[in-house]
Amino acid sequence: MAEYANIIVDISHEKLDKTFQYRIPERLKPSLEVGMQVFVPFGARKIQGYVVELTDHPEYEVDKIKDVTGIVKKGVAIESQMIALAAWMRKNYGGTMNQALKTVLPVREKKKKLEQKTVRLALHPVEAKNQLAEYERKHSVARARLLDALLSEGELDWNVITRKLNVTGSVITAMEEAGVVKVLSRQKYRNPVEHLKQTGYDKILNEEQRNAVSEITGDYDAGIRKTYLIKGVTGSGKTEVYMELISHVQKQGRQAIVLIPEIALTYQTVMRFYNRFGDRVSIMNSRLSAGERYDQCLRAQNGEIDIVIGPRSALFTPFPDLGLIIIDEEHETSYKSETVPKYHARETAIKRAEMTGASVVLGSATPSVDSYYKAKCGEYRLLELKNRVMEKPLPVCEIVDLREELKKGNRSILSERLTEQLEDRLRRHQQTILFINRRGIAGFVSCRACGHVIKCPHCDVSLSQHNNGRMVCHYCGYEEPVPKVCPACGSKYISGFKAGTQKIEQVVKERFPQAKVLRMDMDTTRGKEGHEQILSAFANQEADILIGTQMIVKGHDFPNVTLVGVLAADMSLHIGDFHAPERTFELLTQAAGRAGRGEVPGNVVIQTYTPEHYSITTASVQDYEAFYEQEIEYRKMMYYPPVWNLLVILCASKEEQRAHDAAALLVAQIDETKELRRDRVFPIGPADAAIAKVSDVYKKVVYIKAEKYQALVGLKDMLEEYMRDNRSFSDVIVQFDFNPAGSF
Repeated sequence: MAEYANIIVDISHEKLDKTFQYRIPERLKPSLEVGMQVFVPFGARKIQGYVVELTDHPEYEVDKIKDVTGIVKKGVAIESQMIALAAWMRKNYGGTMNQALKTVLPVREKKKKLEQKTVRLALHPVEAKNQLAEYERKHSVARARLLDALLSEGELDWNVITRKLNVTGSVITAMEEAGVVKVLSRQKYRNPVEHLKQTGYDKILNEEQRNAVSEITGDYDAGIRKTYLIKGVTGSGKTEVYMELISHVQKQGRQAIVLIPEIALTYQTVMRFYNRFGDRVSIMNSRLSAGERYDQCLRAQNGEIDIVIGPRSALFTPFPDLGLIIIDEEHETSYKSETVPKYHARETAIKRAEMTGASVVLGSATPSVDSYYKAKCGEYRLLELKNRVMEKPLPVCEIVDLREELKKGNRSILSERLTEQLEDRLRRHQQTILFINRRGIAGFVSCRACGHVIKCPHCDVSLSQHNNGRMVCHYCGYEEPVPKVCPACGSKYISGFKAGTQKIEQVVKERFPQAKVLRMDMDTTRGKEGHEQILSAFANQEADILIGTQMIVKGHDFPNVTLVGVLAADMSLHIGDFHAPERTFELLTQAAGRAGRGEVPGNVVIQTYTPEHYSITTASVQDYEAFYEQEIEYRKMMYYPPVWNLLVILCASKEEQRAHDAAALLVAQIDETKELRRDRVFPIGPADAAIAKVSDVYKKVVYIKAEKYQALVGLKDMLEEYMRDNRSFSDVIVQFDFNPAGSF
């Protein structure tokens, strides 16, 4: 049992950086846990605090450390719960306790409350009429105007009185002092969805949807809490299933969190939920002001809303009785944090649900290999929606071999087949989405004549092109020079692969001058509502063609889109990362799913230099099982997640040699630890990070494979202890990333 407790003595969010250490008396050792609210001596006072960490390491002179006085019996449950969750995150993902706390308690300071002031008549109507006559006799015009309005309305908003009736605040105050009116003040919450208009909800679930709902609600009512994976083809109505489940939980007085992967998705998703649940819904995302975010937390705590929708950070909404967490498009990499602690929203949601007695529902047309593997192993419950709503057919998909286009002399971004299809849609006044698959543009080297891509001989991932004329593997550090001709076919058409949305927009406008074209990328969506404006314009059919990166293919529903063109399927296939086939399959399937969602069937054209790759052939027919079977065999063979686990340790320093030496010391420490060999823990590296130098800071990485996740957590704990008093790490930043979502 731990000897000491590190405690936050003031939970006001701006003071999270300071903890104090207390000794745990013997009588409290069996019962004290992280997250509990306790009494502690603080100077001459006894105050309350929260336990954030239990440890055996004294941080001060032992005889000066005071005892915890007692445990608060009726502590603030939600804050205790979030602190316990932060402690779990620190343990499982690394970083400091304060970094974890700032993640789970994102609103760190109180914001000024908004007041809504109204003015009400304080007199009986007969007295008020007499007073009005008196004001008119004395030519008190402003007082007469206000009293006349109040006789008619009874109560008026302060702003209406001062702005529309032109009555000053001093006049209102004088009338209040005279007992004629009464000024009322109540808190008004900032509400980011109050401008929406509810249009009603009248959808009826089909048999597949009803079966999925009854399976989950049946367990829920029986007190069984599980994690469910809903695998539903694009257009199968997963959102309607989510809403039915939320309604079930809401009727029991509990709340729900709906996570979505992109800010771009918020508007369409929120409208669906708002039409059904009205003002019981709110949103939480980074585009809200600090005041708006603060008020949403207050509204959630005070029971004024039941449903919060937002990206990863919305998971920490402080609902008092959370009953359901839904993660839509659960395969998305944006659910993995890129800042310390590098938590995954899926695993963290499951932990939070365990703490609150909630269920977790994951949904995707293309589940992550990790989740599907867990479903196959029985850790998650798999439910399937195999048909589109109203039995609409899946789009017809064609694969165009760009090597053949080159042989025909066509060097345009647009293949002949895609050009024909675009002309046809413009004639019919139907819409088209052109998707440029720019994820991971870090420059793989490929041959445009035969499709050959140069890979690492040791790790089976693409080598990344660097400016010094060399190609590097970011897993093991292997490198070789960029070739002048293709080693497979001898062609001179070998180079790094690059293309951008602006270039495509230019080509499309030149080829189709009559078409109205919209572009959606980071440049065109910088404003607070940039995504919403572009998506609304396209939904209202103000444009014929929408060009964009992956943000345009995620969950959007455009009934008039009958053609999707994927311009560079290879870009995500050959990034230097073992997830590359999975990312490619997901993106192509999601892109294809945007076509034919209305009355007219859809077509998809996939342009690629590697038409035979299994991720492309299986995506073209939307055959997830066929893709998964091949992908999981590859993962087993290479000892990659989810079959094994992977820990990446990043060492960063302003001196390259110090970063390298620190990483090498960690590898040596791992090699010397016999228990780790017994647990089958294998380090690889050090090597340069994918981006080896940023702002004059050098980055080195070590990759560690292990069969068991907890072996890697134990390794992280051991290395943190090793680094604590080792001067070699004094000016080196060390970060841990468990099962990273992409190349490091």
